Amino acid sequence: MAEITVKASAWKLVELGRVVTFLQGEFKGRLAAIVEIIDHKRVLVDGPSPDSSVPRHSTPLSNVVLTPIVIPNLPRAIGHGPLKKAWEKHEVDSKWTESSAAKSKAKREKRRQLTDFERFKVMKLRKQARFEVRRTHAGIRKAAK
Repeated sequence: MAEITVKASAWKLVELGRVVTFLQGEFKGRLAAIVEIIDHKRVLVDGPSPDSSVPRHSTPLSNVVLTPIVIPNLPRAIGHGPLKKAWEKHEVDSKWTESSAAKSKAKREKRRQLTDFERFKVMKLRKQARFEVRRTHAGIRKAAK
């Protein structure tokens, strides 16, 4: 018989303890954890992050992005104090700074802050790097013939 491999989905589920980041509004870019699911479109979030806290409030799921970070076994409607302890225990802030989403966000912000001359210098450096790569590849192709 044929071998069948069943692979679990890699979806990020809306679940208690899932860390989210805000897309818009006054908390744009900040982290929070889902502490209660109100219905299929709204969740109760609380963000005990020391550098950018988010007060406990209800928010629509359309205003947040689910991250791959989860605080496991979080009880429903956990208070701010215990949530803060769990946040620090599972090192959510350090996991976020190491994530690819946070790195690309920082890169975008850095690029956005560049002046016209700095953007020109970046363009020239990229051209030089591309020239070196193409020259090396041409030498390899020539040696292979």
